[in-house]
Amino acid sequence: MAHRNAPLSELGRLRLARCVVEEGWPAARAAERFQVSRTTAHRWAQRYRDQGSAGMADRSSRPHHSPWRTPAPVVRRIVHLRWKQRLGPVQIAARVGLAASTVHAVLVRCRISRLTDLDRATGQPVRRYEHPQPGDLVHVDVKKLGNIPAGGGHRFLGRATGGHNRQADRSSGRISRYRNALTGHGFIHAAVDDHSRLAYAEIHPDETRATAAGFLHRAHAWFAERGITIQRVLTDNGGCYRSHAWRDACQQLAITPKWTRPYRPQTNGKVERFNRTLLEGWAYRRLYPTETARRAAFGPWLHWYNHHRPHSALGGHPPITRCTNLPEPYS
Repeated sequence: MAHRNAPLSELGRLRLARCVVEEGWPAARAAERFQVSRTTAHRWAQRYRDQGSAGMADRSSRPHHSPWRTPAPVVRRIVHLRWKQRLGPVQIAARVGLAASTVHAVLVRCRISRLTDLDRATGQPVRRYEHPQPGDLVHVDVKKLGNIPAGGGHRFLGRATGGHNRQADRSSGRISRYRNALTGHGFIHAAVDDHSRLAYAEIHPDETRATAAGFLHRAHAWFAERGITIQRVLTDNGGCYRSHAWRDACQQLAITPKWTRPYRPQTNGKVERFNRTLLEGWAYRRLYPTETARRAAFGPWLHWYNHHRPHSALGGHPPITRCTNLPEPYS
């Protein structure tokens, strides 16, 4: 696209060149007529003689030769230090003997100037994917979460008060080998649709194979009510997902089970990111006096997440907006 102050557009160049080449105008007269210099008039006229109308198109302003460009071996070393050691431009500049601004320009050119674009485990550029239709793939995972003792936990009240409340709360009826009261844990089973990010979750006292299989049946029915048929599920290699009960549940529901590579939770990243959002937006959002109060707030928060929370991966829209085949409005 031509600059807004450029005197000649592509059509204007063609008119100027034809005046000089075909109509025989002097270059000085054509330059005066089109309000450009004689050098510009000569250049476009010569390009028209050589290439015709196609020569009037814009060209890249990049030079044909860049003798002062950073050598390829140095670029490879900069990329290596960024990937493997996650160093910044200043630290890399000290190692390769270049200015920090030059190193930053190289990182921008290689599209690795932001650490968020690199995988934390390997340092390689993040490869993102998204299935084209809701239900093509559903990510499933379990998040273990400590229960809140009566009176509140240590995250808001501090270690001393939170520890005292935990010792005084014997509602779970469980004690440790040292006769200390145990508040127990809750296991959040979550299923997140890969395309829409629509989430279904339940809180259970365990993560056994029977619980996981039952959760899958209820998640399948919940998504079906919203017009989504689950085709595949992706899980980690936990015992409940490698069990015969999980395999049988998938067969009954005509779902293809998939598993992540061992020690590679990034593959199941959408539900892992949902777990993080869940902790920040619900579990540790405010001071809950009891675990019952926190669980009472779980359902409304999940509804808000699906129907009202802006999602950055969806252009600021909530997940429910990607479910275009809803049988009735959900709000």
